[in-house]
Amino acid sequence: MLTRRTALTGIAATIILLTPPAPVRAQPGPQAVTFVQVTSGQLVTIVNSADSPQEKRRRLRQVVDATVDVDDIARFCLGRFWRIATDDQQAQYMALFHDLLVTNIASHLGEYQGVRVTMGLARTSTDTEIVITTVERPKNPATQVDWVVSTSSGNPKIVDLLAEGTSLRLTQSSDFTAYLARHQYNIHELIEGMRQLIAQNP
Repeated sequence: MLTRRTALTGIAATIILLTPPAPVRAQPGPQAVTFVQVTSGQLVTIVNSADSPQEKRRRLRQVVDATVDVDDIARFCLGRFWRIATDDQQAQYMALFHDLLVTNIASHLGEYQGVRVTMGLARTSTDTEIVITTVERPKNPATQVDWVVSTSSGNPKIVDLLAEGTSLRLTQSSDFTAYLARHQYNIHELIEGMRQLIAQNP
């Protein structure tokens, strides 16, 4: 069956960074940096709140829908198999990917109680800003997490996270490809696997 990946907030789930990285600059674009600062602050507030799991999940979905380009990530993760999926399968996959992303985030909230995010510098490419942050959890070593923010549409959207240099959406894409390979590249089987994983974490 499908497996879940443990990473900061599970946004994954999610690279435009296939070109050589641009030099780090001391004065990064304020839009992307402010966007990441506000978004990470919202996530930390939800994680550290005393809300019920159901309320946290509802608030998480609002943040994810507003700040993450989920559709772009979903298509990227399915890769070449997107073209062989029927219209109905594409629609089911998209809806389930949204649910799976929130499920992954919610299932790891307890691990990030007391989390703090410290802003760092940023580097830029043609249409993305990579904002560097340090994530600190009690009794855990600090972790560098880079937020890949697309600005091509005019409104900043998260399109990937790099956890210690590993692209989360590339990782998720590899998981889906491996799963499909084990199931004769049957899109229906992937959809059912996603559905089962979501059902295990209501």
